Amino acid sequence: MNGDGKKILVVGGAGYIGSHMVKLLCLQGYDVVTVDSLVNGHREAITGGEFVQGDLEDRDFLARLFASHRFDCVMHFASFIQVGESVTDPAIYYRNNLINTQNLLEAMTASGTMNLIFSSSAAIFGEPEKTPIDEDHPKAPVNPYGRTKLMTEEILADFGHAYGLRSVSLRYFNAAGADPEGELGERHDPETHLIPLVLQAASGRGPEVRVFGRDHATPDGTCVRDYIHVNDLCRAHILAMEKLWRSGESRAYNLGNGSGFSVQEVIETARKVTGRDIRVVDAPRRDGDCAVLVADSSRAGEELSWSPEFPELETIITHAWNFEKRMCSR
Repeated sequence: MNGDGKKILVVGGAGYIGSHMVKLLCLQGYDVVTVDSLVNGHREAITGGEFVQGDLEDRDFLARLFASHRFDCVMHFASFIQVGESVTDPAIYYRNNLINTQNLLEAMTASGTMNLIFSSSAAIFGEPEKTPIDEDHPKAPVNPYGRTKLMTEEILADFGHAYGLRSVSLRYFNAAGADPEGELGERHDPETHLIPLVLQAASGRGPEVRVFGRDHATPDGTCVRDYIHVNDLCRAHILAMEKLWRSGESRAYNLGNGSGFSVQEVIETARKVTGRDIRVVDAPRRDGDCAVLVADSSRAGEELSWSPEFPELETIITHAWNFEKRMCSR
């Protein structure tokens, strides 16, 4: 317990990463207020603190919220995240991820709330020129989702210069896994992430797994991705917040395991963990799929004293499988 009664606003705290964040903050003694529109979130996923239903598009709601609370920090998870949807319907991504975020930032600065931890993404980098990818890698997002994340980071820099807003942007690679206690997990609709799709195929809740291409420049021909346990992401948020309070310096950090796992490795590890056969169907490569995406997280290690507690793929999948079995029993 080290929260010292500090009050944290978690925006989007009923979603996948946000709900894990709320649980960890409460366990560490922070006073937590969760705001979520419940468009994509789940009310029952919020396990502690105060819940307020509201939308970032409602500026009057935000003004009332910040008038009634004095927050020591805001954590922002309330973005739309489906890459494919961002291509077919970019308007809702620019409206939610950019305009609504600006509403939040204006409400913060008007109230004197000057500390923000922002949920960014490796999608800001686009096609990698080198791997592993460090924070200084060129930034050239290839879809509207990635562009909204990069634009938000640029807005944060401008707000910092003009108004004194202090922020940390945490660029996730592939968030994965679930609460080790099995209470929380991944519940996207539609689900597009590989590990839950594989486990839904194992449990019978989902169809077969499609493997998009087996001719990539990787050891087994399938794409390699950097999977980082959701609890490790949440620990990084707390460490970043505490450093921001100490130093007042805005920073950005890449967060990943630092090693990658192929699609085939994920499938084989899931077969081992579940003890079940998982039907696989080969499909053509998808446009824009990079062969390898792996993070260089050394800056977070050096400056935040952060390292993954659950780096093993088998552990990540075991925790996710425990939650999948719970979903099946509902």
